[in-house]
Amino acid sequence: MTSTIDTTGVSREKLLHALYEAAELEHNLMCIYLYAAFSLKDEADADVSAEEAEAFQRWKRAIIAVAVEEMGHLTAVWNITAALGGAPHFGRTNFPIAPGFLPAGIVVKLAPFNLAVLQHFVFLERPEGSAEPDGPGFEPEIATTRPVAAYRLTPSGYDYDTVGSFYLWIEEGLKALVSRFGEAAVFCGDPTLQLTEAESRLPGLTAVTDLASALDALKTIVEQGEGAPAHTEDSHFHKFLVIRDEFTELTKANPDLKPAHPAAHNPVLRKPPNPEGRVWLEDSAAIETVDLANAVYSHALRLLAASYGLSNTSPTKAAYVDASIGLMHSLEKLAQRAARLPAGPSNPDCNAGVSFTVLRDAGSLPPNASTHQLLLERAQELAAAAAGLDMADPRAVRASEAIAKVVSKLEKPFIGGASGAKAPVNSAQASPPPVSPREEVAVQVTDDGVEHSEGRNIDVSFDAKRCIHGRICVTQAPVAFMGNVEGAWIVPDALAAEDVAAAIRQCPSGALTYHRHDGHDETAPPINLIATRENGPYGVRADMVLDGARVGYRATLCRCGASKRKPFCDKSHEAIGFIATGEPASKPGQTLEARDGLLEIDPETNGPLHVTGNLEIVSGTGRKVTTMQNVRLCRCGGSANKPFCDGTHMKIGFKSE
Repeated sequence: MTSTIDTTGVSREKLLHALYEAAELEHNLMCIYLYAAFSLKDEADADVSAEEAEAFQRWKRAIIAVAVEEMGHLTAVWNITAALGGAPHFGRTNFPIAPGFLPAGIVVKLAPFNLAVLQHFVFLERPEGSAEPDGPGFEPEIATTRPVAAYRLTPSGYDYDTVGSFYLWIEEGLKALVSRFGEAAVFCGDPTLQLTEAESRLPGLTAVTDLASALDALKTIVEQGEGAPAHTEDSHFHKFLVIRDEFTELTKANPDLKPAHPAAHNPVLRKPPNPEGRVWLEDSAAIETVDLANAVYSHALRLLAASYGLSNTSPTKAAYVDASIGLMHSLEKLAQRAARLPAGPSNPDCNAGVSFTVLRDAGSLPPNASTHQLLLERAQELAAAAAGLDMADPRAVRASEAIAKVVSKLEKPFIGGASGAKAPVNSAQASPPPVSPREEVAVQVTDDGVEHSEGRNIDVSFDAKRCIHGRICVTQAPVAFMGNVEGAWIVPDALAAEDVAAAIRQCPSGALTYHRHDGHDETAPPINLIATRENGPYGVRADMVLDGARVGYRATLCRCGASKRKPFCDKSHEAIGFIATGEPASKPGQTLEARDGLLEIDPETNGPLHVTGNLEIVSGTGRKVTTMQNVRLCRCGGSANKPFCDGTHMKIGFKSE
């Protein structure tokens, strides 16, 4: 691949200008891919066969996976920008992109999924030297060029045949700048202000600190994405070709195949002065949905921008990124709802669609308390609007729930604080037990199925839904926990209260808990631990908040993806023959000022376990694997980087419900 752009006279300013265009390009492509994916039909549509629905969902997953990788490329561009001392560029022009704003051969507009749109995607992602044509209907409106100008101080854009050649110019420009000023002077930005895999859900994303890391980031963008120098199976080009081949085969069996809802081409919320090529919305439900979706999208960008103003040592940085991603989850449901609502009488036989409208200023705000108040207030406003949607549509329900969850994150961006020390047990309190027969034990069962067995000195609770039958209770204290008997099987007063409590504290699943009448109940462990069991689940020991609820200090959580009691393990890993090492390799971790405190575990919808708080991950034998405060752990069973998530859940269509 050769560059057609001369890097003579390259400067930091011109490189930043090129990176701003790269950010807009990646951002635009991410949006058009999402728009097409959200327009695809699913199994709930009456005119779709089971085979077709399965194919459509597979295509949707593949396109969204490409869009997520575009987000990774966009974030890498932001990181390079920040490394050069610049501010990441979050803005872009609204759709459709006017001729000349990008090179003449690149047409960017919103359109529902069809064969022409798919061919357009193939064209955009084509490797160097490819003869793939653009899709019908995506011809440039006018013949424009961005000619190479004489040397000027003011940066300007240039034409390029493929995006790969554009990134080559950026690569050569970085090398030229380093040769002139030196690596330290060029990469002068604070790396802690960037986003990495630790804060985001983007596998492999690292901070850019020098020329090598910048070139590695650019190499990933090019080889994985548009303008790849060669045909590789992991490239976006290849992924779109696979969808095109499957589409063609299905069309042979059903010539009238329509995989997508008739979502609008370039929807807008009001009729513009120049309406050609746009669809303006008139249906009130569609307007309400698209307006909210656009506001959600804009606020997600604002949160990401705010995160770039904070050091990665700040827990608020991760909270902002999490909130942004949570809003994107709600955007998916809102966009799907919009694609199924009518546009209005002026555009019959056409549905609405999210327009991805951006605010005039999408830049970052000052990293202070007033900014946080602004971000919280806006999220609360979005939540109130979402609550007013038609809740007969499950997509509206899911969107509202996701936004409400974001509000809760921003109301309490970080949960911390040291736990209290374990209270000493007075030897006089550990008196010999007055043994009572099983028949005298009072057992109550609550509405959620939890058994409560009352004793004179200690009460024991048992939640069968969490039990994995580790048998520690019946082997360590068989007179208090009697296996294979009819009726009451827990005899709280068969042993001293401390002995019963000690056996319960060994229960890995947290199915057994206790309350001592002398007040010496179980306390949080001194170190938060998550252990990887060989071919099995995660064993958690911490003061846990799981999916927003306090669940005690012990839990066994599924990591094979097959449990019917997610997020808890039900031993399905044995039934499916799950294989995963309990001895992952050690890796450098953070230095934790504290090792205890609340550990928040958020099981993401159709995604990993997002864990925040002071944490030490250990192997099944207790060896330290790493320490961190923000991590996403695989729970689909498919990650190639277990126990860490690598995005495989999106590729295999993991369902958490």
